[in-house]
Amino acid sequence: MSDLKWLSRTELLIGNEKINKLQQSHVLIVGLGGVGSFAAEYICRSGVGQMTIVDGDVVDPTNRNRQLPALATTHGVSKAGWMAERLLSINPDLKLKVVNEFLSPEKCEEILQEEYDYVMDCIDSITPKLTLISTAYRLNKKIVSSMGAGGKMDPTKVKVADLYDTYECKLAQYIRKRAKKEGISAGVYAVFSTEEMDKNSLIMTDGSNFKQSAYGTISYLPATFGGVAASVVIRDLTGYPIDLEKRPKVIRKKMKKK
Repeated sequence: MSDLKWLSRTELLIGNEKINKLQQSHVLIVGLGGVGSFAAEYICRSGVGQMTIVDGDVVDPTNRNRQLPALATTHGVSKAGWMAERLLSINPDLKLKVVNEFLSPEKCEEILQEEYDYVMDCIDSITPKLTLISTAYRLNKKIVSSMGAGGKMDPTKVKVADLYDTYECKLAQYIRKRAKKEGISAGVYAVFSTEEMDKNSLIMTDGSNFKQSAYGTISYLPATFGGVAASVVIRDLTGYPIDLEKRPKVIRKKMKKK
């Protein structure tokens, strides 16, 4: 057994060799909201030895129903700063880089010049999301991207697919269309839900941070997305298979007609 006692239960499941693999891995997580905050925690608790976390936002009262850093006592606090403290409390030996900035195209290019074993896109705004996906794709980085968790209730409908096999997700639809124009083909893992979205939960926003609208959310759904995305990274890094959802043929035919 490893001398890292806190990872002993993980080692019982995956073995010392895979623990070592995770300890030698570097994972980039962009976006620390409802999906990304939980994804970051799961990646840290798995034993990944090096992480870079990116988010320029601060906690808002409306975040408290779903985001790990959002407490009654943390309104206005940096999400990246709060998460950094928490991650280092879990694993004091973690090599952690914190980027307390929103993702501009220039910043994205700069960040992705570093070596990563995996990139996690947990951004909920279309333009920076596409910037991260397209830049990571161009630089041949492995990437898993979280699609829309808003307007949905059923965690059992969360699936993993190639980006172009996603369906029943408005955010994924927008990303697919623009990704195709960017020359992105197969190879981007996407976490999405096959549940039909509740359109009545939509509200319009002020357009800040590239967001024109938002859907209602329930506490556990973004966290489920974060867990599934983290599982993709951990399973892929340690050689476990990932079953990918395939777009149903009926939907494919409808897409072709459009």
